[in-house]
Amino acid sequence: MKWEGNRQSDNVEDRRSGGGSSGGGGLGGRSIGIGSIAIALVASYFFGINPMTVLSLLSGGSPAPQTQSAPAQRPPADDRMASFVSTVLADTEDVWKDVFAQSGRTYDNPKLVLFRGTTSTACGAGQAAMGPFYCPADRTVYIDLDFYETLQNRLGAPGDFAQAYVIAHEVGHHVQNLLGISAKMDDMRGRVSQVEYNALSVRLELQADCFAGVWANHAQASRQLLEAGDVAEAMNAAAKIGDDALQRAGAGQVVPDSFTHGTSAQRQRWFENGLTNGNLKRCDTFSARQL
Repeated sequence: MKWEGNRQSDNVEDRRSGGGSSGGGGLGGRSIGIGSIAIALVASYFFGINPMTVLSLLSGGSPAPQTQSAPAQRPPADDRMASFVSTVLADTEDVWKDVFAQSGRTYDNPKLVLFRGTTSTACGAGQAAMGPFYCPADRTVYIDLDFYETLQNRLGAPGDFAQAYVIAHEVGHHVQNLLGISAKMDDMRGRVSQVEYNALSVRLELQADCFAGVWANHAQASRQLLEAGDVAEAMNAAAKIGDDALQRAGAGQVVPDSFTHGTSAQRQRWFENGLTNGNLKRCDTFSARQL
């Protein structure tokens, strides 16, 4: 992926040293993560607990007020991985600003927080074990960069474009938040059964995959970011974090009713759909008869 030398976002905060601003301690809007790696592997796939049930313990109620404990810290200029993340986030900002403008909307950039271990968010305590996640209540993407080691070494999905796909997926949740899709999803909580809610969650996650593909389509058209093998990296990452693949790896069996993110084939299909078409309207997973 051709990323070096491109613009870096000013919306990245580095909390890895323990400094910077933090959210209140209360629990707010539901956090949305790409794979919920440790929770999915331990709680869901070893003990049969739905990961959304676990994550919901970190959400609900009103968004917590944000408090400023110290000035937000920028990542060090010589931190290559932080520079990569900042560059990818900047590219998503440029793409979604243009996409929203084409339909007469204004795109509000999300923030991205780098942290280690745990951090406070408006959705409750963010933990590295959840994998990268997006908190709608504070419009922020959170990522512990050690996740990329997990992605490469434990899940078998190496490559810089696989890492970019992870960020683009979480930004996809921000797009859903701005479009009001996330709010409609939360309105369904408690109105439908857990199995039905899981099915809606799958559609939400697959749409975020499609939105990630839309970003890649526009980024390639405008800046020719992709190199040979990049798309294969993203497709491999989508496959490795499919619910069926994670369940099979964790517990040796697949329980479709517990799926919350979609199968490997579905995640690949919807990312490719966005990548091929570059059109938000083609990402309507909620109306699709077949995922």
